[in-house]
Amino acid sequence: MRLTALRITTPFEASSRAVRAAALALTLLSPVCAEVAHAQVPPPEVTARSWVLIDATSNQMLASGNSDERVEPASLTKLMTAYLVFDALKTKKISMDQTVVPSEAVRRVGNDESRMFIEANKPVTVHDLVYGMIIQSGNDAAIALAELVGGSESNFVTMMNAEAQKLGMTHTHYADVNGMPDPNHYTSAGDLGILSTRLIRDFPDYYAIFSIKEFKYNNIKQPNRNRLLWIDSTVDGLKTGHTQAAGYCLIATSKRPLPSSPDIARRLVVVMMGEPKESDRVQDSLKMLNYGYSAYDAVRYYKPGQVIDTARIYKGTQSTVKLGVNLDQLITVPKGSADKLKPVVSYTTPLLAPLAVGQAVGTVKVQADGKDVTSYPLVALEAVPQAGILGRLWDSVMLTFHKK
Repeated sequence: MRLTALRITTPFEASSRAVRAAALALTLLSPVCAEVAHAQVPPPEVTARSWVLIDATSNQMLASGNSDERVEPASLTKLMTAYLVFDALKTKKISMDQTVVPSEAVRRVGNDESRMFIEANKPVTVHDLVYGMIIQSGNDAAIALAELVGGSESNFVTMMNAEAQKLGMTHTHYADVNGMPDPNHYTSAGDLGILSTRLIRDFPDYYAIFSIKEFKYNNIKQPNRNRLLWIDSTVDGLKTGHTQAAGYCLIATSKRPLPSSPDIARRLVVVMMGEPKESDRVQDSLKMLNYGYSAYDAVRYYKPGQVIDTARIYKGTQSTVKLGVNLDQLITVPKGSADKLKPVVSYTTPLLAPLAVGQAVGTVKVQADGKDVTSYPLVALEAVPQAGILGRLWDSVMLTFHKK
């Protein structure tokens, strides 16, 4: 957001109401913050080729290793397939109870590939295809869904690449819908972290499917390949992947209550790419999740709707407006360093009516040791309609003095 004529507070002045607004995290629409908050305790050693640890609640990267290195996504490709399918469901372009007749294309899925065992020209519901793709990692299900949503598999791949660019996945290119090896099919651990956090955030109505431990179709019951679902009760996703070239890959996510605010939970996401053994991806992911919860603190300063500042507004039916945030947001910092945070609140001035509830009017930046940790929007907590002609004229006169 580009602001003009900024009104900026000075950090940690006890008398300033705006200063008390520290650390409410960042806008949910931005990619994962590139700034890594380094903990005093180093992350555990892992055998993955590349990895990232992200706090999805505050949208911050906590630790990483070779996060931009090009890797094969294998079946983690299906997260983007799922993202576009969820979007089609959300916008009602398709429905879960809709019946699909798979094309002959599903016959090319080999016996050595993950399948849900659908049959060409035999009707199947979107519900079963979605569950088969996510829980059973069915390549045949991914093809059928791609043809439904995109009209053709190739057109759906074009949609995947366009969405990747839109989400800020700058190290990713897709060549198919399910992750078979291809020189033009690649991603990075960092990009998969972006996709994972956005999928969780953008489609809460469908996210719970990733936590289901088994699914039966065509009288064949298959378990979810994410073994962490059985090992840690706080883990509720996300996806496994494996080919000989890609190695063993896992995106795991956990949601645990915040000790200081038990009414809200904190979600971490870990991406492990290129592990040598299946057991390694499980143990390394669990170690990294536990590290994220123990080595970092999540700080909550304000609840949604709580007043941060009261600002002067012109040409409205009232002369002041209450400002704050409209989402429950956190900021994550290395354990024991919360007292180093310094907020800077800025907003356009003068504020002019009309203003709608939730309308962004400025920014809250949170700094530590002089560096920006994160930022998030400052919004109007109440609507301010435009005043009548006399009120607007009077405030026009007042504004001439304000400009001076």
